[in-house]
Parts: sequence; structure tokens; C-alpha cells
Amino acid sequence: MSEQRPSVEIIAPTIDEALARGAAELGVAPEALEVQVLDEGGKGLFGLGLRQARVRLTLKGEAALGTVAPKGAAAPRTVAPKVAAAPRTVAPKVASALPETSDDDDEALRVAEDTLHELLERMGVDATIRSRWGEPTGDDTPRPAFIDLHGSDLSILIGHRGETLSALQYITRLIVGKELQRPLPIVLDVEGYRARREGQLRQLAQRMAAQAIERGRTMTLEPMPANERRIIHIELRDHAQVTTESIGEGDHRKVTIIPRP
Repeated sequence: MSEQRPSVEIIAPTIDEALARGAAELGVAPEALEVQVLDEGGKGLFGLGLRQARVRLTLKGEAALGTVAPKGAAAPRTVAPKVAAAPRTVAPKVASALPETSDDDDEALRVAEDTLHELLERMGVDATIRSRWGEPTGDDTPRPAFIDLHGSDLSILIGHRGETLSALQYITRLIVGKELQRPLPIVLDVEGYRARREGQLRQLAQRMAAQAIERGRTMTLEPMPANERRIIHIELRDHAQVTTESIGEGDHRKVTIIPRP
């Protein structure tokens, strides 16, 4: 009987983005995955336009054993070669505020700005880039780089429930990590969208929890991406009268709020 190897099915704006997401979810490099394209999707950039791509990613035998041996005829690996050929030639539009930072910090943030500027140029989007360092979430975690985009009518960068913004953030992380040869947490926002959306989700969580308690039954929220479901779970994790669970598959996964006995 053949061994069962870990696999995931990913839906994303492009095949490359699906590969990148799957690699991150499985915790391996893209070249450690076998790619089966289920739907090539449309040709829109970052999900702008036609239907999204759908792929099944399976961990190669070598990766399952802990060693990855690249193979010759590999599927698309990463979007980095398409846009990161010369990121250093694009000057950032706005100087970064870098109090008490080292030369390495300056370089990392500059690469992030340059990369994002290049991506925006390729999308035909004019935006001002402002960046800053955040505080690390733990003793052994790197500081995140917060990058805010400002301009007129940037809703095209947000997309439905922030899907385009999440895709752009993920691709930026991949390219910057390849350029720096180390991971750099990047939090990308457009005109304060993430903060507004998080506030709305926290209010929704509390409102639906109150309804679950009042009615004495489970309340089911609409389908949400993983990052938004996480906000709901965190908001209610210490609630004395309700618990939360995620149910469903893929794009239809949703949060349920359950009254405690």
C-alpha cells in the first residue's frame, strides 16, 4: 500500500499564489511540493477579474522524510522571479521612520518598500507608501514591518473581504524573504482598512455571542477567510458563556458561537 503523504487543496488568484500559500501552510519550500492544477483560473493579477486558480499540493516523498531534493520538471515555484529582478532600483516614495534601527533594519525595510513599489507599478496603481517597525510578539520572533498604502480610490487593492490585500501582502512577504534570505513579517494595510475591519469583526463577535446566550442556541456566522475567523476566536476565547468552533471546508468555512452548558 502506498504511503499517505500530506496534501492540501488551495484556491488563490493565481497558481503561483496557491503554491505559495500551500507551502506556507505545510511549512515547506515550494519546490518540496507536487502540484496538480485543478483549475487554471483567469489571468487577472492578484485575483482582479476572472475566476481564481485551484490546485492540489502534495508533499514530495523526500520532503516527507525531512529532506527535499529539487526535481527538474517542477511546477511554478514562486512569483518572485517575475517581479523581484531589480527591486533595488525603485526608490521608495516616502522615507521610513526608523528610530533606533540598525543598518540591517534599514536595508530590510527599504527592500520591502522597493518590492511593494514595483508590484504596484506593475498593477498600474499609484499609491504612497509609509512604513514603520512594530513590536515583536515574542522573545524569539522578529519585529513586523507595518506598511500602509495611501492614495485616491485604492479599493482595488482590498478586494472582496480583503482577499486581494491578503494576496498582495503574501506575495510581498515571499519576494522580500527571498531577497533578504530570511523571513520578514510584513503587515500590509490600505487606508486603515485592516483596523476598521478588525473592529467590525470584534463588535460582530460580541453581538452574536449575546444572541447565542439570549436564544440558548448556536449562532453561525457567514463564511470568512482564516485571518478573520481568527479574530472572532480570539475575541471570544475568554468569554465565560460561549465557545467558538470553525466548521465547513475551504471558502465555505465559518465560525459557530456555542452557548456553554
